Amino acid sequence: MAVHQLKILTENFQAVASGKKAWELRKNDRNYQLGDNLVLNDFDGENYSGKKITAYVTYMFIGGKYGLAEDHCILSLRIIDVIIKKQTDE
Repeated sequence: MAVHQLKILTENFQAVASGKKAWELRKNDRNYQLGDNLVLNDFDGENYSGKKITAYVTYMFIGGKYGLAEDHCILSLRIIDVIIKKQTDE
């Protein structure tokens, strides 16, 4: 099992954190596998907010069929933890 640190744009972060979006469409350039953990770091296009979602991959749809590019995949997620409060340096 691998841990992947990934950027996620704020609107998608909010959708995943609320449970409305339980998947990620990604370029399959990291050898994603079932059971891998994803750490989704909220990113507004310029800066990280410090908010994070940790989730694990429960299902993978590999591209190359049904119109999804061969080098992409859809990862079904189960949330493990959501950190909404911005972490401060001490």
